[in-house]
Amino acid sequence: MSPVLVTGGSGYVGTHLIAALLRAGRTVRATVRSTAREAELRAAVRRGGADDTGLEVVAADLMTDDGWPAAIAGCAEVHHVASPIPVARPEDPDELIVPAREGTLRVLRAARDAGVRRVVLTSSFAAVGYTPKPGAEFTEDDWTDPGTPGLAPYPRSKAIAERAAWDLMERDGGDTELVVVNPTGIFGPTLTTDLRSSTHLIKAMLDGAMSVAPRQRFGVVDVRDVADLHIRAMAAPEAAGRRFLAVADGPTLSFLEVAEILRRRLGPLAARVPAQEEPGDEPPRPIIHNDRARKELGWRPRPVETTIVQSAESLRDLGLLEPER
Repeated sequence: MSPVLVTGGSGYVGTHLIAALLRAGRTVRATVRSTAREAELRAAVRRGGADDTGLEVVAADLMTDDGWPAAIAGCAEVHHVASPIPVARPEDPDELIVPAREGTLRVLRAARDAGVRRVVLTSSFAAVGYTPKPGAEFTEDDWTDPGTPGLAPYPRSKAIAERAAWDLMERDGGDTELVVVNPTGIFGPTLTTDLRSSTHLIKAMLDGAMSVAPRQRFGVVDVRDVADLHIRAMAAPEAAGRRFLAVADGPTLSFLEVAEILRRRLGPLAARVPAQEEPGDEPPRPIIHNDRARKELGWRPRPVETTIVQSAESLRDLGLLEPER
């Protein structure tokens, strides 16, 4: 069986996806921007309970064509996970939009030219539900309008990149199929010590750096369930040409509700989490449907509380929390 390519292999989702594929007996080729990250990637995969002897690590950058033909050669399946995620909002939106769009198109063209059977692309709920809608109820039929007034660069970049992906594949995709996974806020245990946006938020709560909870409502999905959905989306013939929202069952959450879960379940470890929400009007609490993934792919996400608690426990176990002063 040919190797599976995973782009963005050293990231939060990428490490979990690679570990899941290796545990299932697949051979994996992973791209990283620099092979200097290979040792860290292999350590993360081993933390995920996988034997990394079936893993090959290669260098390829989303902003250049160099390395992509060689990375994809011999692969029938590509999981395109790599995407820029900002720590802070960039002054120039193109700092996010151009790499997200051009990187996605670069990988898709290389996959098409190599005769890849299917690409499963990690997009985001940001490409689905960031344009206001009466009732705030969202399915895969919804799209974020990049021209929405006040829309931040990150959701703009995700909407533009995903639209560009579908346009390319419908116009000039050859025999290569595209499937898109649209996760909400990704939480859950980290396998890498290089923290990404959601784990930064949990760390800020536990360290006391977030003294007041932002007034925001969002969907939650476990990083392990995103990896599982990727694998299911690659395997199911009927998934071709489809989008799949990745969100846990139940109502969406606020940061204050996340803090309350941590406090209730983790006791002293959560002593510094915020106990109040910043002032302001009550924002919409979106309703996000996961029916398509559940019914068509048999996907069953973990309970939100499990995901939140295990996010915090992984930070503790990896020694990534600040000691109390």
